[in-house]
Amino acid sequence: MSKRSTGRRVDPRSMSVATRAIHGAQLYPHKAPVAPPIVQTSTYRFENSGDALRYAQGDPDVYVYTRYHNPTVRAAEERLALVLESEQTLLVASGMAAISSAVLSGVRSGESLVSTPALYGGTYRFFRDILPRHAIRVRYTDPRRPAALDGLIDATTRIVYCETPTNPTLGIVDMEALVDSVRKAERRFRRKILIMIDNTFATSLNQHPFRFGVDVVIESATKYLGGHSDLIGGVIAGSREFIAGAHTQMKYYGGCADPFAAFLLLRSLKTFELRVRRQNENALALAVWLELDKHVARVLYPGLPSHPGFEIARRQMVGAGGLGYGGMVTIEVKGGLRKAVRVADALRVAVNAMSLGGTETLVSIPVYSSHVHMSASELRRHGVTPGMIRISVGVEGIDDILRDFTEALATDR
Repeated sequence: MSKRSTGRRVDPRSMSVATRAIHGAQLYPHKAPVAPPIVQTSTYRFENSGDALRYAQGDPDVYVYTRYHNPTVRAAEERLALVLESEQTLLVASGMAAISSAVLSGVRSGESLVSTPALYGGTYRFFRDILPRHAIRVRYTDPRRPAALDGLIDATTRIVYCETPTNPTLGIVDMEALVDSVRKAERRFRRKILIMIDNTFATSLNQHPFRFGVDVVIESATKYLGGHSDLIGGVIAGSREFIAGAHTQMKYYGGCADPFAAFLLLRSLKTFELRVRRQNENALALAVWLELDKHVARVLYPGLPSHPGFEIARRQMVGAGGLGYGGMVTIEVKGGLRKAVRVADALRVAVNAMSLGGTETLVSIPVYSSHVHMSASELRRHGVTPGMIRISVGVEGIDDILRDFTEALATDR
């Protein structure tokens, strides 16, 4: 006969990220389903009208409407807070909903944002086309020159924003230097400046922005957190105070997460560490292999000594507790766009499709996808060339991946 549980409780934050991703805060015996239920409802039954009053007074345990909050979504947010090492997280409908909700909760009309120029195309177009309609100015700084950042921050600056590694060029931003420059500017202007990092390419397994003093971390849950190319979602992580403001933005702009997507995300987090570890290994092996291919002009991968940001990446990723350098590799093929199209169309294991972070290897041509409808000068600013192919390396057998790229690169038709 089994013994009755003693009810011993364990602090989940003392456990590894793999354990936190699987169990969340449920690291003690209790009666509950192993898989959290999907509360697929738009609205909730009140026990009596007092519930409505309790909600209006701020009671977080009274559920009213799924656009405001939902038990399955809350379960995912609590799990994500443990995985991302954050006080609190907000799960929203997409990566772009996370970016827009976070940015608009941190900067107002008449204020400004400073960003590094290399960004995901959707983020860049949001900054270029949408923020000016709100009378929010965006200025761009060279992340390799901290003094340039000092010259751009002024009394109107409320956010400094960047990606690292960048999409699709895998550029590395030195977070330690960035945070140091911003904190000096805060002392000069005597007001808070939020530092926001899009950590999608690295994930919290390979890079820990909060350990460097970053204020807000954004990730597209569609990518590695979801990991199976079957859900859309975005995550904002930060202080309870900031997340409360971002929640208000989400509630009125309408970018709420769907309960079923939250359930799929909870399921995916159970294999998060396993998937990313394999993707790291496969990506490094592929990057080393492609550097030797005569059809490839350049390989961009932060785990290669040839990468211009290798030393910074080694220090702030693997050197700061990360598992590796990520699952993204970008190559520039000899022969430009025409050759890039031939290679992408000739692949048989890798899938020619947008997005990234799934179990299957995906490829895309940035000038046809993430960076479409950009001028030649904008592409130069982003470091994107017509012959680039972005590779999201999956978890297939590495020999199959290497053979597939070798044969596709050799094709002439």
